[in-house]
Amino acid sequence: MAKGEGLPVLRSSRPAAGLLPARRLGANLRQYWDLYLIMVPGILYFLIFKYLPMWGVIIAFKDYSVFAGFAASDWVGLDHFRRMLDDPQFYLVFRNTVLISLYKLFWGFPGPIILALLLNEIRSMLYKRTIQTLAYLPHFLSWIIIGGIMVNLLSPATGAVNGMLKWLGFEPVFFLADPGWFRSLLVISDIWKEVGWGAIIYLAALAGVDPQLYEAAVMDGAGKWKQLVHVTLPSILTTIIVLFLLRLGHVLDVGFEQVFVLYNSMVYDVGDVIETYVYRVGIGQSEFSYSTAVGLLKSVISLILVVIVNKAVKRTGQEGIY
Repeated sequence: MAKGEGLPVLRSSRPAAGLLPARRLGANLRQYWDLYLIMVPGILYFLIFKYLPMWGVIIAFKDYSVFAGFAASDWVGLDHFRRMLDDPQFYLVFRNTVLISLYKLFWGFPGPIILALLLNEIRSMLYKRTIQTLAYLPHFLSWIIIGGIMVNLLSPATGAVNGMLKWLGFEPVFFLADPGWFRSLLVISDIWKEVGWGAIIYLAALAGVDPQLYEAAVMDGAGKWKQLVHVTLPSILTTIIVLFLLRLGHVLDVGFEQVFVLYNSMVYDVGDVIETYVYRVGIGQSEFSYSTAVGLLKSVISLILVVIVNKAVKRTGQEGIY
């Protein structure tokens, strides 16, 4: 093929260089209108379902009445936030939320990375696909189904786990009503459900590592461990950091469905988190303004964490999320 023959003619990527920003934007819109048109459904989705509902946070500063509506309800300023800071129950649920989130972050975040590294070393494609499928499967199960499985497995009377303990000569344990076990069960069930799904992105990142790097490492005498430390992990470090930052944005989102399905009044002291507290107070007691104030504070803390960690990461020379 002759030089340039048969190749598509690409439009210039700098059609409006030297123009003012507004004119440059207008020129881009006219030239790439088809690409901008593709973005419209996504933009509408975020406007309708993500940004418009944010208007509702205004009731955190009002004494909201269902009959008066958003506009006519009385302003109370920061009263709900003061009440929240004076409420001992809030500190209990905040402590539970932070502890469970940190446990999930510490034990759950490395899980997909380790699984992806192990899968990447499997050479039999049939065996690899089988393991991947089995690992992904729990992600598609709802917490209702997983809660039912856990209740049946951990039942002190008929559960398989307690049956095994009895066979070994131990006393049966009521795991889901034991404060000493409840947080561990939340973390273990969360890892089991999401570890396979979380490994997908790391497997994609591992597929993009240049094979010549491994060949060069082997020629230098590097074994599997040194290849992992000096080639694999540095190659996917940016992916790990970006996903860690995104995870921090949800550090106070423990998972309402999981806790709501599994907890009971006997483990409130260790299992009651902000989301279940907001549900119980907001829906159960109809204190919409107070529960909105609690939820708003949680979102502000998450945003501050993301900004601080993103800035710290960029100072180390790594890519942040913005």
